[in-house]
Amino acid sequence: MYDFIKSPIQIGNLKLKNRIIFAPTTMGLKFEDYKKRIEGIAKGGVSLIIIGDVPVDDKIKSLSLFNDEGFERYKQLCTIAHKEDCKIAAQLHVSDTDFSVIMPYMNDIKSGKITREDLRPIINDATSKLITNMTIEEINVIIENFGKAAKLAVKAGFDMIQVHGDRMCGSFSSDVFNKRTDIYGQTPENRARFAVECVKAVRNAVPDTPIDYKLPVRQENPHYGNAGVIIDELAVFVPMLEKAGVDSFHVALANHSKLQDTIPIKNHDYFGNEGCFLKYCDEVSKYTDKPICGVGGLTTPEFIEKQLKSGRIQCAAMSRQLLADANWFNKVVSDDIDSIKHCIRCNKKCLYSLQQHKEFGCIFDD
Repeated sequence: MYDFIKSPIQIGNLKLKNRIIFAPTTMGLKFEDYKKRIEGIAKGGVSLIIIGDVPVDDKIKSLSLFNDEGFERYKQLCTIAHKEDCKIAAQLHVSDTDFSVIMPYMNDIKSGKITREDLRPIINDATSKLITNMTIEEINVIIENFGKAAKLAVKAGFDMIQVHGDRMCGSFSSDVFNKRTDIYGQTPENRARFAVECVKAVRNAVPDTPIDYKLPVRQENPHYGNAGVIIDELAVFVPMLEKAGVDSFHVALANHSKLQDTIPIKNHDYFGNEGCFLKYCDEVSKYTDKPICGVGGLTTPEFIEKQLKSGRIQCAAMSRQLLADANWFNKVVSDDIDSIKHCIRCNKKCLYSLQQHKEFGCIFDD
């Protein structure tokens, strides 16, 4: 039973022991508490843990691969995963947020008078200006840093590199934000150029390391997401990324919409169903034979097994479900389904706590 969930898969030259992946997740925890979470998930039997938002610069020393403190942090996470026979990936990214725009509002955010969501229109406008006005020299430095960071990530022990296709890559890709008139703007091919060159930089730096690409899809009618790629542009973006060196795709809704859309609650008006983002995988699969990882409120073994068996996706990534029950996989393979603590997608102690600067966790922690 659940033979597809349990089955191994090859991505590049990396063999994953099963099809369940822990999706990159911002937790806002102290490092010791974060390590305990990662250790619990690794012990729970997943094949791969993706460490989210690993910067390709050294602006935040404790999170930077370029700094001794940050490098040691990631080295410890790799050791924890490998001890449990779990692979680990570094999600390389560069922020597209102009923090000078946010700073005047920080006291109001901390006091709860306003939320980051209240600032979303201001942040989005600043993102467009940042992307549109960036010099070629600045772009080249970032691309080069992707390669440098990838080399350091492998040195720290990471088994895979995920290029974060949201954040700056996603904003360059988006005609909502990217108003450039040079080789990085106007056409889909040009808007794909930045992401493609970041992937190439990683491939050149670590030629034997598999590259996953988090591919953000923007939806119209109704409109969700502002960064990323609209469905009609996937025919351009996917082959270009694959040719650049991508070994697999991690497909999700594009960023820069409300977090309640990208991390939807159970009663979301549009994304309420389990597997709510898998329809984007269907579109991506038209243009590649590379493995595709699906996300979006995945919780139940029966549903996930069906998606894997049909070939709709090749891997299933979960975040909230594995925060609710890190032993999800072990319980599935031991036929202990009834004891699974199923995520109810309430977002109360994960997303909402993070937004309100309260202790991050899950209602099942209580």
